[in-house]
Amino acid sequence: MADSSQPLRIGFVPEHFSTPLYFAQKYFGLSATLIPFPSGTGHMITAIRSGEIDVGIGLTEAWVAGLGKEDTPGDGGYRIAGTYVETPLCWAISTGAKRPEITSVSSLKGSKIGISRLGSGSQVMGYVLADQQGWLTPGTPPYADFVVLQTFANLRNAVNDGTADFFMWEHFTSKRYYDSGEIRRVGEIYTPWSSWKIVAATGLLPGGNPEPRLQDLFKKLDEGIKYFGEHQDEAVKYISTELDYSEADATEWLRTVRFATKTEGVDLKVIQSCVDILKKAGVLTEGKGLQPESMLAKGLGAQFP
Repeated sequence: MADSSQPLRIGFVPEHFSTPLYFAQKYFGLSATLIPFPSGTGHMITAIRSGEIDVGIGLTEAWVAGLGKEDTPGDGGYRIAGTYVETPLCWAISTGAKRPEITSVSSLKGSKIGISRLGSGSQVMGYVLADQQGWLTPGTPPYADFVVLQTFANLRNAVNDGTADFFMWEHFTSKRYYDSGEIRRVGEIYTPWSSWKIVAATGLLPGGNPEPRLQDLFKKLDEGIKYFGEHQDEAVKYISTELDYSEADATEWLRTVRFATKTEGVDLKVIQSCVDILKKAGVLTEGKGLQPESMLAKGLGAQFP
């Protein structure tokens, strides 16, 4: 059982998308311990199941895959409780600077894909890419190997030394390394769904009655997002000085992103659509794992039917 007297332990990815969370704590009194997970959502799934964090803010496809797979342990360890970003994510497809044999996305079929962790967005989207490209054949993997590399830095090194042939990571996080010549952009793929969701450990949701700490989190996050929208110069300064982005890239990213104005709750239709595409891509199996309705936290999101 979660200790409701303690601040929430919130896992997050220390990238530009975390800025409203930073503002929520700095200006609106969000009582939480913010724990960075630079290797992404796959690591947060492990952490929330092992009781290291109470809440995670991460990628829709990884949270959904984590609950929808047939080998999901126990009750899954978490439920999808809130919506953080409404816009899709642009995954850039990258290879090494000196890999002339890789000329286009089509040349990646049967190659080695670098991923951060098993179950991560970088792995799940590899299957979505294969589905879109027509590379999925029953009984035959679309890639020669999924090379687990943990961090963005390791992924960049791997495509240059040949450990992996390509990887996918968010566009603006990758762009600095295109500009420096360290890696090369091959293409891109957008998520067919809104990109970031908030999950809560099942211990915070006893009997469909969410803990007050969760309600407070959503309220403070909404305030942080509103502040972010009204203070974009401050957001750009924070992103370009405290995180790994140029001022120009931070400014350009702001034009592409839309955060949820009300973070509490999740639209079931978004989760259903994600499940349908992940089944088609071979990530999930029909009749296995949790169904979309069961993935959502009960007692939250009155704005959704």
